[in-house]
Amino acid sequence: MRKKVKRNWIVPEGATLTDLDRKVLSFQEAGCLVPSRKLIKTPEQIEGIRRSGVVNTGVLDLVAKEIRAGMSTLEIDEMVYDYTVSHGAVPAPLNYEGFPKSVCTSVNEVVCHGIPNEFEILEEGDIINVDVSTILDGYYSDASRMFVIGETTPEKQKLVDVARECLEIGMRAARPFGFVGDIGHAIEAHARKNGFSIVRDLCGHGVGLEFHEEPDVEHFGKKGTGMLLVPGMVFTIEPMVNMGDWRVFVDEEDDWTVVTEDELPSAQWEHTFLMTEDGLEILTY
Repeated sequence: MRKKVKRNWIVPEGATLTDLDRKVLSFQEAGCLVPSRKLIKTPEQIEGIRRSGVVNTGVLDLVAKEIRAGMSTLEIDEMVYDYTVSHGAVPAPLNYEGFPKSVCTSVNEVVCHGIPNEFEILEEGDIINVDVSTILDGYYSDASRMFVIGETTPEKQKLVDVARECLEIGMRAARPFGFVGDIGHAIEAHARKNGFSIVRDLCGHGVGLEFHEEPDVEHFGKKGTGMLLVPGMVFTIEPMVNMGDWRVFVDEEDDWTVVTEDELPSAQWEHTFLMTEDGLEILTY
């Protein structure tokens, strides 16, 4: 029996087939999972996402300048909010599905979605992920960086460095008309080579017109699997790398904060990317 093909790429009746249509349709007829045409951003939409990304990068640049030991994570939240709204934008996390703050601050063993508060004070040796997402004129951008507070242990520093390398390796693995699985395969191999693990419960995602869109960009997997990567797609790559086991749990007290099950440190870096005919363009740093 012939394998049933999921027909995501549908050309409107009467429309002229473009070269892109023909190429994507050839993958679809071969049984590959392809994006829908609505995931391919128009030039106008790309420019809007790019402008949003400029504000998002500016927020993280400010955090990089100001973050220090003795600062509370609530101070980071206030800084992010003030900068974002002063540039005519909105912090995307604020009130998103009930999230109460403008930024995620994830310290040491917190993998992601840490909620800023006045009692969490950064200390010498901490590592922290600051995850910023911005809405400008209806367009979304998303990025995070790791910050080391003062000097930390060699083990934590290696974790932070390898997590950044995983992002860079994932970037290089993402090619036009490759597959999402190519990204995850490359990232997981590098993490394992360095004695670390990749969180499997969370992933990157499409972004731009909404906070979270297709495809899911997992940071583990097999080459040649997952959705086809087509020029015009916008998505994040954001590997979460654990010092110990990959398993995590969600804190029951706030139903948001994701923590490593073994309570060993975790690190993550994230950019938003545009897939072009020549490879990835970084839209947020």
